[in-house]
Amino acid sequence: MSQLLKDAYDQVYLQRLADCCSQAYPAFPAERFLQSVFDEQWASRELKARSQHIRHCLHSALQQPYEKAITVLMDVAPSFSGYEALFFPDYVEAYGQQHWDISMEAMQWLTRFSSAEFAVRPFIMAEPEKMMAQMLRWSEHENHHVRRLASEGCRPRLPWGQALPEFKRDPAPILPILDNLRHDESDYVRRSVANNLNDIAKDNPDVMIRWAQQYFDQSPLSDWIIKHGSRTLLKQAHPDVMALFGYHPAEDIAVAKLQLERESLHIGDELLFSFELGVLQGDLGRLRIEYAVDYMKANGRQNRKVFKITEGEFDETRKAFSRRQSFRQMTTRKHYPGEHRLTILVNGAEKASLEFQLLS
Repeated sequence: MSQLLKDAYDQVYLQRLADCCSQAYPAFPAERFLQSVFDEQWASRELKARSQHIRHCLHSALQQPYEKAITVLMDVAPSFSGYEALFFPDYVEAYGQQHWDISMEAMQWLTRFSSAEFAVRPFIMAEPEKMMAQMLRWSEHENHHVRRLASEGCRPRLPWGQALPEFKRDPAPILPILDNLRHDESDYVRRSVANNLNDIAKDNPDVMIRWAQQYFDQSPLSDWIIKHGSRTLLKQAHPDVMALFGYHPAEDIAVAKLQLERESLHIGDELLFSFELGVLQGDLGRLRIEYAVDYMKANGRQNRKVFKITEGEFDETRKAFSRRQSFRQMTTRKHYPGEHRLTILVNGAEKASLEFQLLS
């Protein structure tokens, strides 16, 4: 059985944290800190609640003004990393909003060991112009973790983070940061830029498309960012984005021999399906081939999800494909019994469909 993420905060981890705090600040009450962490509610707390509880216990144990307490934590932070260490930047978010200068210094440092992408968001909401000016400077920082923070921290729809309604309405303040990072040498940074663009595309597709058209075909790095940042619009078959990547209406392409391994299956099973693409004259050409599943939801309505099969140039006149789609329950997708539909899409156009039953 795999370990739950929240269980990373075990006795060994918290003891090491207490020891490191004692080394950085000899007056740190290590035993009292540990007792306060492992209180009566500890077992029932989930991951985020445990992280915030550790932050609160650190604050109580340090009993120092913010300016002094954060310097202790900045000394300790390099000994910890990953999602477990998010309580360090979370400390800045919780207690540092009235201490601008040292909080900027702290987030710039702490983000190298976990990430301050969540901690910066209340600062953006409180003083957007001032904070975005800071993040624009971070976009030119020598450290790639800091440059990523400049992009990731201002994503309008950051998963598990506080949304930024002002930037969902108007993402213009974000664009200079993305301009600076469009050729970044770090894949870690480029993925963040692409994800930011994809967020923008969900609320302001025209803004994202203009940005993509402006910078497309300038370098392989920026082209990758634009392609990955266009994934939502590609799934929607937005005509301007399809044209940008050379996917034209596939009017001459036909789907034949679409077959399902079975017409009914149970939740937890896999569905095997196959089909063939063909064209009467010439070759198939440049294609983006996808399939959509119209899932039955709890309310009795269907909701479509689109999955990419492949894309590229095809010099054949016919091409066969087969795929398997899992219907096991997932944390990100819950399945319900009822009628479902499988549809083959070529350059965004529906070409063939079959229905099947999902049983409990």
